[in-house]
Amino acid sequence: MKKEILFVIAVFCFGHVFGQQPSQKKQSDNFLYQGNQELSKKEYIQAETSYRKSLSLTPDNPTATYNLGNSLYENNHNAEAFYQFKATAQKSTTKEEKHRAFHNMGNVFMKTQEYDKAVESYKNALRNNPNDDQTRYNYALAKELLKKQQDEQKNQDQNKDDKDSKDDKKKDENKEGDQDSKDQEKDNKEGEDQEDKEKSDDSEDKQKEKDTSKEEKPEEEESQKSPPPATQMSPQQLKNLLEAMTNEEKNVQEKVNAQKAKGVPVKAKKDW
Repeated sequence: MKKEILFVIAVFCFGHVFGQQPSQKKQSDNFLYQGNQELSKKEYIQAETSYRKSLSLTPDNPTATYNLGNSLYENNHNAEAFYQFKATAQKSTTKEEKHRAFHNMGNVFMKTQEYDKAVESYKNALRNNPNDDQTRYNYALAKELLKKQQDEQKNQDQNKDDKDSKDDKKKDENKEGDQDSKDQEKDNKEGEDQEDKEKSDDSEDKQKEKDTSKEEKPEEEESQKSPPPATQMSPQQLKNLLEAMTNEEKNVQEKVNAQKAKGVPVKAKKDW
C-alpha cells in the first residue's frame, strides 16, 4: 500500500503595503495545494502539472517532489515515479520523510515484480521508522514473493539444464549413430571392394586356366586321336593274301622237315 501526503496548504498572502505580489515560495505552495486537490480527485495528469509548477518555483521542496511521484505512480509511470521518490529521499531532512520515500520506492518495485529491490527499499524504510505496520507487512510480502520467484527461476534453470543435457545427449547419440553408419558404410565398401577383388582374381585365375587348357589341348587332342581306319580290302584281295600266307607257311614247314631228315652231324675224333 502506498504512503500518501496531501498537505492542505494555508496560503497567507503577506502583501506589502504598496500591493506587492506574494513571494515565490507562496506561489509554489499554491500550486502544491492545487495539485493535492487534483490528486484526491484522481486527476493524475492535472496533479502532475500542478506539482511540476510548484517545483519550478521551489526545486528543493521534498513534499512537492514526493506528491509528484505519487501522481506518476497512480498513472503507471513507474520509472519516473521511482525517480521522484528517490529524489525525495535525498532532499528529505527528517526520518519520516525518508521513510515514506523508501516505502513508495518499494511499492514501485512490487509493481514491476523486482522483489529483490523491493525488499531493500522496505528495509531502508524500516530503518527510518521500524514501527510502521504497513511497511513491515509489505517487507514480509516482498521477501515471500522473492523466494517464490527465485524458486521458479531455479526450476526453470534446472529444466533448461535438463533439456540442454538431453539435447546434448541426443546430439552425441546422433553423432555416434552417424559415425556407426559411416563405419558400417566403410566396412561394406571395403567388403565390396574385397569381393570385387576376389572376383577379379578368380576371373584372372580362370582365364589363366582357360589359356593353359587351350595350350595343352592340341597335344591331348593329338594323343586322343583314334588311329586311321584300316583300308578296306576287296574279297579277292583277302583270298590272295590268305593263299600267300598258306603257301609261305607250307614252305616253312617243308624246310623244317628237310632239316630233321638230315640228322645231326657226328664230330670226328682228333688225331693225336
